Amino acid sequence: MSALAPRGDFPLLAAQPTLCYLDSAATAQKPRAVLDAERAFYETANANPHRGAYAPSAAATDAYAHARRRIARFLGVADADTMLFTRGTTEAMNLLVTGWGRTHVRAGDRIVVTRLEHHANFVPWQQLALAVGAEFAIAELTATQEIDLDDLRAKVTPNTKVIAFGHVSNAVGTINPVAELVAIAHGVGALAVCDGAQGAPHLAVSVDALGVDAYAFSGHKLLGPMGIGGIVVRRSVLERMAPYQFGGDMIEFVGDQATTWHALPHRFEAGTPNAAGAVGLAAACDYLDALGMAQVRVHERALIEAADAALHAVGGVRILGPSESARRSGVVSFMIDGVHPHDAATLLDGAGVCVRAGHHCAQPLMRSLGVAATVRASFYVYSTAEDVARLVAAVRSAQERFAID
Repeated sequence: MSALAPRGDFPLLAAQPTLCYLDSAATAQKPRAVLDAERAFYETANANPHRGAYAPSAAATDAYAHARRRIARFLGVADADTMLFTRGTTEAMNLLVTGWGRTHVRAGDRIVVTRLEHHANFVPWQQLALAVGAEFAIAELTATQEIDLDDLRAKVTPNTKVIAFGHVSNAVGTINPVAELVAIAHGVGALAVCDGAQGAPHLAVSVDALGVDAYAFSGHKLLGPMGIGGIVVRRSVLERMAPYQFGGDMIEFVGDQATTWHALPHRFEAGTPNAAGAVGLAAACDYLDALGMAQVRVHERALIEAADAALHAVGGVRILGPSESARRSGVVSFMIDGVHPHDAATLLDGAGVCVRAGHHCAQPLMRSLGVAATVRASFYVYSTAEDVARLVAAVRSAQERFAID
């Protein structure tokens, strides 16, 4: 199975032909088209957007606005002004918790999250509950690390204000039933908040069609630059949110004793924006659309099916998450009998295979599994059948090493 995207399009991979990069869930490699777009912005339009009446500033303003519209289109968002740029999913969730949660969640209200969540969609809600005296409930999982919808329904009460869930689990790859989760939330008038950090890079996403009230994403997992991402928030929710930060470009009028705020989306983007990052992320959207997100999904399913089958054949390997590839994204999270995940990752690195070992910023999930860590191999558009073969060979080598020792 060849790569969906040519390895030569990615300078780091092209420069290291023997590198087997299987940590794309942490951050994706960047195609040359993204690097070129970011560099071109600095070379041709390096000025502050929105603030100058001269030509480079106008060019920067146009480039930034175009990037917002392009990324919104990629995400299936018709109202581009409801997409706020942030540094990524973590900042996006903190923006929502601070701007909406601090105003609308009170003592006695309930916040519900799932046991699958990345810390970025767990800790901010937990801390909000502690700060205001709200109840904090965790929906548990089935034996295949999928949300137990019956348990979720039992924990969603009439006083629930938020249900927060991931589109795709970063730790075990579970694809969550977003439509059902939204229906449960809206059934009690709660906000449906989706962490899309692992959804947007791997699935054809239409935020508008999903019906969520907020959808956060990170550009660097989408082949884009680090330090750029955002959150799409339903306009009716945004209009009831307080600004997250104060300063330049988010104001309308500053008086001696009071200030009024700029229109959407600017009131939530204080200071000089990461315009070059936005331009780079727009180029990443162009690149992914040219590949076709449906093809991205087909490619990844084939890879995880091949990896699952080969690792099962090895024996002594436990793979986590749903067994059916239709219910899992491009992640193979596993444990090797008798080998600590950190030791396994070190040995795999010696074979030129890059995987992640640890709790994957999902400690509540790891506790429920009764483990401290797993090994996680994650695939993307530049991954190949050869990568799978090298992963499996390295796992066999690790087993042999520990059997000898």
